[in-house]
Amino acid sequence: MPYPPILIIGGGLAGCEAAWQLAQRGVPVVIHEMRPLRATPAHHSDRLAELVCSNSLRSDDSAYNAVGLLHDEMRRGGSLILQMADKHKLPAGGALAVDRDLFAAAVTAALEAHPLITIKRGEVTALPLDDPQTPTLIATGPLTSDALAQSLCSVTDEDSLHFFDAIAPIVERESIDMNEAWMQSRYDKGDGSDYINCALDKAQYEAFIAALLSAETTAFKEWEKNTPYFEGCLPIEVMASRGIETLRYGPMKPVGLTNPHAPEKKSHAILQLRQDNALGTLWNIVGFQTKMKYGEQERVFRLIPALKNAVFARLGGIHRNTFINSPRLLDSALRLKTHPHIRFAGQVMGVEGYVESAAMGFMAGLLIAQESLGQPLIPPPRTTAMGALLAHVTGDAQADTFQPMNVTFSLFPPITSVKGKRERKLAYTDRAKEAFGAWLPSINGAV
Repeated sequence: MPYPPILIIGGGLAGCEAAWQLAQRGVPVVIHEMRPLRATPAHHSDRLAELVCSNSLRSDDSAYNAVGLLHDEMRRGGSLILQMADKHKLPAGGALAVDRDLFAAAVTAALEAHPLITIKRGEVTALPLDDPQTPTLIATGPLTSDALAQSLCSVTDEDSLHFFDAIAPIVERESIDMNEAWMQSRYDKGDGSDYINCALDKAQYEAFIAALLSAETTAFKEWEKNTPYFEGCLPIEVMASRGIETLRYGPMKPVGLTNPHAPEKKSHAILQLRQDNALGTLWNIVGFQTKMKYGEQERVFRLIPALKNAVFARLGGIHRNTFINSPRLLDSALRLKTHPHIRFAGQVMGVEGYVESAAMGFMAGLLIAQESLGQPLIPPPRTTAMGALLAHVTGDAQADTFQPMNVTFSLFPPITSVKGKRERKLAYTDRAKEAFGAWLPSINGAV
C-alpha cells in the first residue's frame, strides 16, 4: 500500500465526499461512523450521508444563485454527492430535491464498493493526537458526540459554539385535502406543479398564528437557553414571535401562486409542501422547522384547511448543533493550527447547508490527497463558490462573531462595475465558472 490510510471520523455528507475524492486519487481511506452502535437525536438509519432536515439541496440555478453555482462546481469536479443527488432527484421546481432514502443508500453502496474505502462502525471519543503520521479528518457534523466535543475543547482551548437546528414535519400525500390544496410551483417554475399549496384567508392565518404562539414547545435545559439559532433555519414559532406578518413574508408568502379553487380571490397566506420520496407518498412542509411538542404540532398544523386531516409520517423536532471557531483554529488548508495532521470539514467547521458541507468535504479530501501524493496544495480561486466559502471559514470571517454561513455572493470578491442585481449575479457566476475551469486541470492530474 503506497500511502497510509486516511482516517475520516464521520459518515455524513462531508466525510463521504472527502472519502470519495481521496479514494478516486488512489489514497486509501477508513471511515469511522458511530451509527448504528451510537444513535443521534436526528438520524433514523445506519446509512451514510443520511439527510436529517430537508430533502432539498436548494436551488440548482447556476446562473443566478450561489448554491446552484456550487452544484455546478461540484459536478465538474466529480462529486459523489452531486452524482447521487442527480440520480435520485425529485420534482422541485428550480431546486435539487432528492429521495432521501434512495440517495443515502446509493452513496453508502458506492463507498462500500470502492476497493480503497473501509467503513468501520463505532464511536471515536477523542482526537487522535498521538499519531501525527496519520492524517485525520473530523467530519462529525452538527451532532458531534459529547465525548468528542469535549476532546475538541480540551485540545483547542476553545469553547465549542452551539446553535439549534429544527426539523420540518413530513405529511402523507393522501391525507392532504386536494379540494382545498392545488399543485403549482411559485411563478410556475420547473414544470409548474412541483409543490402542493395550501391557502389561508386572513382570519384563518391569524387563528393559525395565535395557536402557534400559544403552543407548548420543547423545554431547553438550563445550559442551552442562551444558545443562538441559525438565522437561515429558524423554527416557525421564533419567526412568528417577531411579528404577525413575518411568516407571510417568509415560508407562507402568497406571491406567484393562484388558487384554482378561487382564482378571483387573493390568498392571504400560502403554505407549501414539497415531495419527499420518489413514490410521491411523502411531502414535507417547506420552511416549517419547529420546536413544538408533538401533540401541539398536530393540533396547530391541522388548522390549515388543506391539512385538517393530515397524517404525519414524521413530526418536527429540534437538536443542538456543534461547530468550532474555524477562523481562529484552522489554517487555509483546513488544518488545525496546533495539530496540523488533523483537518475539519462540514458543519462541524461552521458551514451551514448540505451542499456547503459536502463542498468542504470535497476540499478537505482534495487537500489531503495533494499532501499525501506530495503535490502542491492548490486551493480554488477566491472568485469561485468553493474558494469563497473556503476563504470565509478559514480567515475571512470575524472569529469573535463567527456563525455558520451558507454560500452567498456576499462571500465573493465584489464586482462593482456591473449595475443591476440580476446582471451582477450573472457576472459573479460567469467569472466563477471561468476561474473554476482554469483551476480544474491543476487538481485532476492525480485522478
